Amino acid sequence: MKTKPLVLIVEDEAALTTLLQYNLEKEGYRVIETADGDEAAMIVDEQQPDLVLLDWMLPQVSGIELCRRFRGRSETRNIPIIMLTARGEEADRVRGLDTGADDYITKPFSMTELLARVRAVLRRIRPALADDVVTFGEVAVDRATHRVRRRDREIHLGPTEFRLLDHLIQHPGRVFSREQLLDAVWGSDVYVEARTVDVHIGRLRKALNNPGEQDPIRTVRSAGYALDEHFRN
Repeated sequence: MKTKPLVLIVEDEAALTTLLQYNLEKEGYRVIETADGDEAAMIVDEQQPDLVLLDWMLPQVSGIELCRRFRGRSETRNIPIIMLTARGEEADRVRGLDTGADDYITKPFSMTELLARVRAVLRRIRPALADDVVTFGEVAVDRATHRVRRRDREIHLGPTEFRLLDHLIQHPGRVFSREQLLDAVWGSDVYVEARTVDVHIGRLRKALNNPGEQDPIRTVRSAGYALDEHFRN
């Protein structure tokens, strides 16, 4: 049986730490938490977590400094790090990423988005640890076998429709423009007209939805498409 990834939460807001721990454990992750940067460094040395959720504004040792320390040592250089911060300015995001963070999420954030970011980082950096099956409400995508189910019904998708759904389900609630979907699914080096996205979204909807069923895909006028957050509930 595959061991679930170990996530270290380094956060000094107790309420947020509790919420993060609850949601991560609910998803099956193992969790350690601390509010202290020096203690976090000791934990990392002893247990080597698979991913660190790191608050920028910590007492004594800042999250940025801690990230810099981890990236400066060969033993901790490759640990995935997601920065959590209330600092949303572009310069701060760039600084966090330049210091070595693998992703950056600005407070306040939804737990759905955070969990999606965790899965995405693990899939990109530690693919052996990422879940093969990603679920969103009634829909389950098995990325290893390229199979999709809605409740107990198997959904038959073409390769492009599968890649579209896989991309959307990794970022639930996030709106993607047609151009962004073209880059993510077809690739930036292939010329495809933007309206092609509409055609494949239509095919995806037709495959996913029986008459009377709620459509999980939301069209956002003049913006693009997203997986509807209300579908999960």
